[in-house]
Amino acid sequence: MTFAADNHLLFYMFKIIRSILFLMSAEKAHHVTLSLLNILAHIPGVSSLMSAIYRNSKATKVLFAGIEFPNRVGLAAGFDKNAKYLKVMKMLGFGHVEIGTVTPLPQAGNDLPRLFRLVKDEAIINRMGFNNDGVKVIKERLQSRPNGLIVGGNIGKNKLTPNEEAVNDYMICFRELYPCVDYFTVNVSSPNTPGLRELQDKGPLTNILNALMDIRKELISKGAAKLPVFLKIAPDLTESQLDDIVTLTHETGIDGLVATNTTISREGLSTDKTIVDAIGAGGLSGKPVKHKADEVLVYLNKKFEGKVPLIGVGGIYSSEDAQEKIKLGAGLVQIYSGFIYKGPALTKSCA
Repeated sequence: MTFAADNHLLFYMFKIIRSILFLMSAEKAHHVTLSLLNILAHIPGVSSLMSAIYRNSKATKVLFAGIEFPNRVGLAAGFDKNAKYLKVMKMLGFGHVEIGTVTPLPQAGNDLPRLFRLVKDEAIINRMGFNNDGVKVIKERLQSRPNGLIVGGNIGKNKLTPNEEAVNDYMICFRELYPCVDYFTVNVSSPNTPGLRELQDKGPLTNILNALMDIRKELISKGAAKLPVFLKIAPDLTESQLDDIVTLTHETGIDGLVATNTTISREGLSTDKTIVDAIGAGGLSGKPVKHKADEVLVYLNKKFEGKVPLIGVGGIYSSEDAQEKIKLGAGLVQIYSGFIYKGPALTKSCA
């Protein structure tokens, strides 16, 4: 069977499964699917078979920000918030997984319902609110992470932490996770924690990034490895704000950017406006965000003259979409909504 035919068969099988899962609420389907996959991942014969099915034998290793990644496709933050499903994601062909967003203290997140499908647009709206088990529990869980999978730690602040004290939350997560992950992503761009995006302003963001760079220098002086630090930004920033991000990247010495997070825009949707309005606040991801995310990627790559590592996220639903991100300046890509709508065959084709 050819690679293309193999992918077509996998997608056809997934469509049947997806039609059943889409009868459930989005968050329930998420937990049911991952729980079942987790069982399969711990059955030696089945796990090996699925790994063989979903591994792209044509994929090549990628050297990015000083790290050798097994392939170019990763799972974006927000899908495996608590590092519970790393073995599952490796089995399904991901080269890296970005866990989190992790906060110092555990928190339940926003009230249910908080995850919604826009099927006509192949999009997702979420207002999860950094629900996670807290850095201590997640750190312990990472002690048994699978070999051969790159793990990034996406870190944020607790909801009740005031912005003027936010730097402390980022520092706590950074120190705790440093021995357990391969790189960090600083999340100040989620729209689902009140006031968080205000931390993208030059002043507070400079304080956070400089504090983390100081900790990294300290840890390196004590023999720790130099872990890359990335900043995840929103697709809704103006050119002036992006210029500030470029300046901060140079001034603070962070290693690169993740472009982009979800958008608060609702422009150009096919889903009925009354349905969208009824859903309410939250970050939009999926196909509708692709154009904005690509524009940000192009702008940053031009400003950096192709010399700063960029991870492309937003609207990847095919290998062509992934290839386009690479052409626009991304060294790696991450998927989330595309994985929900297209299944693990997408991971295989993008790797």
